[in-house]
Amino acid sequence: MHLTRISFAVAVTSCLAAVTPVSHAFTDSEARQAILELRQELRTLTETSQRASLQLANRIDMLEQELTRLRAQIEEMGGPRAALGSGSNEQPEQAKDSKEQAAFDGAMDLYRKGDFKGSAESLSAFLTLYPESVLAPTAQFYLGSANYANKNYRGAISVLNTMAGKFPDHPRAPDALLVIAGSEFELNQRTAAKATLEKIVKNYPNTAAAQSAQERLKLL
Repeated sequence: MHLTRISFAVAVTSCLAAVTPVSHAFTDSEARQAILELRQELRTLTETSQRASLQLANRIDMLEQELTRLRAQIEEMGGPRAALGSGSNEQPEQAKDSKEQAAFDGAMDLYRKGDFKGSAESLSAFLTLYPESVLAPTAQFYLGSANYANKNYRGAISVLNTMAGKFPDHPRAPDALLVIAGSEFELNQRTAAKATLEKIVKNYPNTAAAQSAQERLKLL
């Protein structure tokens, strides 16, 4: 009788041992499947993230190239025909007073030489001494451009907004707005930059500035 019980117990233990691995095998299979699904989801997310990162990197590269072009354009504005509007055949305006003209020319010489700090100081002094000068709008334009070159973007925006607002028909008004847009972009004010570029296209449609604005709008 005792042997029979032992034999029965052994038999039950053997049955349980046989059943248990099957149960574990089923659980492991589910776990493996879940892991595979998670890995696939992670792979998909990674690929999506990589594509988005690549697109963003390409967009940043394009914007940086455009900013480089804008900086170059601003520096070129100090060339021999700088005081003329784009495509204009007009002669540069001249001050009636020789001292006034000399003060302006001295500031512009500094600008052309790339001394933007000295130019900004001289142009500020000129505008203080001759606020009603016929050369005041041009002086404001180059003061704003010098501020931009000095990375004083807020100062550039302030000066050029005043210039473009007071002299909207001046040949340099659309260029002033273009520099404002560049300054706003440098300050990461993309919404404001877009609005400024759209303003150029709308108000000055037949200018080189409008063409540049349209190109930059495609990147925003």
